[in-house]
Amino acid sequence: MTSALTLAILGFLHEQPLHGYDLRVRIARLSGHASTVSHGTLYPAIKRMEAAGLLTRQAEPGAAAAPRHMLGLTEAGEIALLERLRAPADVFITDENRWFILLSFLRHLGEPHAQAAVLRRRLDFLSEPSSFFYDGTRPLTAEEVDDPFRRGVLRIARATSTAEIDWLTETLRELTDR
Repeated sequence: MTSALTLAILGFLHEQPLHGYDLRVRIARLSGHASTVSHGTLYPAIKRMEAAGLLTRQAEPGAAAAPRHMLGLTEAGEIALLERLRAPADVFITDENRWFILLSFLRHLGEPHAQAAVLRRRLDFLSEPSSFFYDGTRPLTAEEVDDPFRRGVLRIARATSTAEIDWLTETLRELTDR
């Protein structure tokens, strides 16, 4: 989750400066049930990113005695976000949870041709024959599986992929018509 966490931090802070708690809540909502973000994961990531010059931290008076820290992006953080969006690692294309995080911030790239290039990579990936279950190296379809639960996995995955391919095709058309 580390690179996905980094992208989520950069993406949310690009939208607006946030307190650590607010950032954690937004990341948890985006990640959903797939992975939780603990204090022990988030705050060390923030410190590493701050040390790398990607984030700023400003202390503000808190409701209690301890100050709260407002986090924001530096120019280097903005550049890092755009680089990650423009040329995401393959795992962001192939892993659905990471794909959704990438997709959530792709609008910040702001370049229709670059956005389209990322969407084409996902479309190419989804267009390759694959399955959760194989006969040797041959992917099995839902119709070839006797187990009703595995058949369910395959049918649900096919419906999801079909809907996503339709959306990708439509959005690519919109981006290239600009």
